[in-house]
Amino acid sequence: MKVAIIGGDGIGPEVIAEGVRVLEWFRACRGIELDLWHLDLGAERYLRDGSTFPDDVRRTIAEECAAVLLGALGDARVPNFEHAREILFGMRFGFDLYANVRPVRALADRVVPLRGRSAEDVNFVVFRENTEGIYAGIGGQLRRGTADEIAINEDINTRKGVERIVRAAFEYARRTGRRRVHMADKSNAMRHAHELWQRVFREVRAEYPEIEAEHVYIDALCFELVRDPSQFDVIVTNNLFGDIVTDLGAALQGGLGVAASVSLNPADSGRVKLFEPVHGSAPKLVGLGRANPVASLLCVALLFEELGFRAAAVELEAAVAGAVNAGETTPDLGGSLGTRGATDAVLARLALS
Repeated sequence: MKVAIIGGDGIGPEVIAEGVRVLEWFRACRGIELDLWHLDLGAERYLRDGSTFPDDVRRTIAEECAAVLLGALGDARVPNFEHAREILFGMRFGFDLYANVRPVRALADRVVPLRGRSAEDVNFVVFRENTEGIYAGIGGQLRRGTADEIAINEDINTRKGVERIVRAAFEYARRTGRRRVHMADKSNAMRHAHELWQRVFREVRAEYPEIEAEHVYIDALCFELVRDPSQFDVIVTNNLFGDIVTDLGAALQGGLGVAASVSLNPADSGRVKLFEPVHGSAPKLVGLGRANPVASLLCVALLFEELGFRAAAVELEAAVAGAVNAGETTPDLGGSLGTRGATDAVLARLALS
């Protein structure tokens, strides 16, 4: 299986390099055959020759790759982050990867910031619609730069888009034995767009009678996640709300440095899948060796799971959890190790497993 490797910007290349070390360990020690295709894409390439996401690379990824492991994108030297939008949206929208799936699971009690709560209480999955909503980029500005300026962004919700992400959440719950699906919207304020979400959710939930299904407004969801995250199994919501609520979820599981994601098309298992640590490019940490590699390593675990190597996924996640529980981490998780040292601790545990 061919896996495209894109380091990205800032600390992206540093943490993705640690993910590659783990991929290579499993290739050498567990016989998992992966063809790693390293791509020179990101701000440095853009500043050098103006390239963002070349058509030949786009075609090869779509036609030949099973997965992409992508580091953070974003560099202040690039106006309007043009390269980042071209690469990231070029894959999410261009490959129709309509489901962004974010597991929110705390690996150790000590990283949960809520008093009286443990890692057992933080274990849910967010399904974020990934190709519509306010991020579709439809809108414009009128009388720009004047006192009468008007700026408009349109929130796009289609029956097809809403139904397929809601159905993907229920199918995941059924397949994994999770008991509850919550749909979050703001239909009391966004009457037209989110009435569609309400109606589709009611219709789809009837096909899954064994699964508890409940609607919750997005502001109430944020409140309840902080009050009692243990009540949630699967959450499905739109593009904007999903972007926000998953960062709240990351805080519950120990920070953005441990948050992994996959963007995929659940209706087409053969389509390329995009795996991303969800933290930013963190320019202040570049070159210091302090960036947390855990999100990158958990992306590799997700990659193994999605490509059919479940035993490897379980083994890797257990090794990462063991290292986090033992405090063998970077300083953001209370440890004293650097980026490479934190990965070394995980590899050492894998070697003993």
